Amino acid sequence: MCKVIAIGGPHGTGKSTYAKAIASEFGLRLSSAGKLFREIAEGRGLSLEEMSEIAKRDPSIDEEIDGLTKREVERGSVVVEGQLVAWMAGDGADMKIYLFAPDELRFKRIAERDRLDIERAKEQTRIREAAQKERYFRLYGIDAGDLSVYDLLVDTSLLPLEETARFLTKAVEAFVGQCKRGRKNF
Repeated sequence: MCKVIAIGGPHGTGKSTYAKAIASEFGLRLSSAGKLFREIAEGRGLSLEEMSEIAKRDPSIDEEIDGLTKREVERGSVVVEGQLVAWMAGDGADMKIYLFAPDELRFKRIAERDRLDIERAKEQTRIREAAQKERYFRLYGIDAGDLSVYDLLVDTSLLPLEETARFLTKAVEAFVGQCKRGRKNF
């Protein structure tokens, strides 16, 4: 059975969508760093932009989220998704997948998800990503643009959602081994 699958990539590439599909296919738990960040922002009554500004000054927010990711990886049998999961999972991940898509498609997806106009989604996303890039380097010395930590890079714009999900589950199964429920290969 699969133990830990890490899914990273920029906002709007489908990390949450495909992480859910993989977790469901292989009977794994799901842990989302992005969801936790949004929940913390919502709990404080803040927008994602406002929360990103606070996180610039308060490393405890990233440390909390990243600590949770590490604990989930240690527990095993999980799909973790987020910006830094490849680094936070480290050698504990059996497979690390990086998702990407053209910026205009990412902004469109984010606009639809967050019910924003496309220009607002573009502006918010660029601000968040720039802030995150700076924070990740300052906190951990991580260059989030370094894709060498990943096992598989996938452009989620090439195929329809269902076909991309099918491709990813087949790739996980081929890379990690027979991951179907009840079959043990580790």
